[in-house]
Amino acid sequence: MTAPADRIVTNVDGHTLAEPDETFEAVAIRDGRIVRVGQAAEVRFLEGVETDVLDFEGATLLPGFVDAHTHMDILGRRQAEIDLADVAGPDEAVERLRENGDDGWILGFGYDESTWAESRYLTRGDLDRVSDDRPVAAFREDLHVVSVNSVALDRLNEDLPDEDVRTEGGEPTGVLVESALEVVTDAVAPDAETTREYLLAAQSVALERGVTTVHDMVRNPHVPGVYRELDLAGELDLRVRLNYWADFLEALERTGERTNHGSDRVETGAIKTYTDGSIGGRTAKLSRPYADEDTTGTWILEPDDLAGLAGRVTDGGFQMAAHAIGDAAIEAVIDAYEAAGGDRHRIEHAELLTDGAIDRLADTGIVVSAQPNFHRWAREGGLYETAVGTERRMRTNRFAALSEAGVRLAFGSDCMPLDPLFGVRQAVTAPEASQRLSVTEALRAYTLGGAYAGFDEDRLGTIESGKRADLVVLADSPWDVPEAEIDGIDVVATLLDGEIVASR
Repeated sequence: MTAPADRIVTNVDGHTLAEPDETFEAVAIRDGRIVRVGQAAEVRFLEGVETDVLDFEGATLLPGFVDAHTHMDILGRRQAEIDLADVAGPDEAVERLRENGDDGWILGFGYDESTWAESRYLTRGDLDRVSDDRPVAAFREDLHVVSVNSVALDRLNEDLPDEDVRTEGGEPTGVLVESALEVVTDAVAPDAETTREYLLAAQSVALERGVTTVHDMVRNPHVPGVYRELDLAGELDLRVRLNYWADFLEALERTGERTNHGSDRVETGAIKTYTDGSIGGRTAKLSRPYADEDTTGTWILEPDDLAGLAGRVTDGGFQMAAHAIGDAAIEAVIDAYEAAGGDRHRIEHAELLTDGAIDRLADTGIVVSAQPNFHRWAREGGLYETAVGTERRMRTNRFAALSEAGVRLAFGSDCMPLDPLFGVRQAVTAPEASQRLSVTEALRAYTLGGAYAGFDEDRLGTIESGKRADLVVLADSPWDVPEAEIDGIDVVATLLDGEIVASR
């Protein structure tokens, strides 16, 4: 006799997001796994005396979202510190930073000067207006540029590498990029207890947005231990894949750690490295100079060193995730992966692709871990056009071209913002045909695509019998609302292993 279900989710407009996508009315769950998917009458026979039945009154049911590229401690920190994401210009940023009344560093996160009428980075002159006796740091949204005041410059001066300190007339402007930014990041790093607070705050944000799995790019050394403590304490309501900074590699090798080791909730993922910077910081490595600056960007890791790291990572039994945004950096990563071999190595971002790079990606099976959120910079007159010109703007984030070539796409947010429905909206309304996906394709990249990038496609990413019951309930169907309104759909509930972990 078939055992009854622990829970039945019924009266839904369900989509499996498998290939092909199929619709259904109800799901039966037992021991955290899906045991039947189908019409309500087909699932009802698994209802027992103690079965909990959830009727969602026609809401849309999808697999839980997998955010394949996040920075959870930074997301949590933005909840605690000053959020600059919506400020309209330097003066408003200064006013908001002045609201901080604590001692020590004054920190702001998420400013995007490309949306301002006065499109320029914040400078020491701006931030000196915030405080002349406390250090101030305002991080650009991409975390490749930070603006600091004179107090911060004086305090960190001996540790700042000259090549990444922007100057004007021989004097520092207060704008720091790449390795100089890392000096600031280290100076304001949180301790373990504060990291725990940040991760719990970030978890709440993720669950409220329907995210059930995150691939967290880990630089803060406290993060892995905190996640595992939360897991043991029963306080982790997300699945977490730890993509470690390359600085961790030697320690991981010594402990015998490998990709996919871990628990049901916390797994070791990839070894993460940078090859270049960002388009916003004019440090992404291009084959031709930027349209508005006489530079081709910066190698953070030279191609020869990248190739050596890729070989070591692969030989050690790890997946690799290499940040590469400019076309020159992308080619270097593909070269390194082709030489190293290995399985499901990832390119993070891959913003400026050539046709040849797309073909090579398809041939090698490299996963493209991309951020559809970035399409908001791809419109006419936006950041991409200013930085790289019209022709290259039209070649950024070509998701349709990648999909048509057979490249595996995994969508993440990079916390800009962490909101899958915002990303889906950007993907389906992208300005160029080669960039634009259908609603189904975009949702699949945010579910099955992320699961595949994390070697999890056998247990996550679709709604099918045998898979974990990680689900998101939406108030409206992304297929039925106007495309420009997809990110306005409310998340009604988020379920992990069939248990409600967030609801409205």
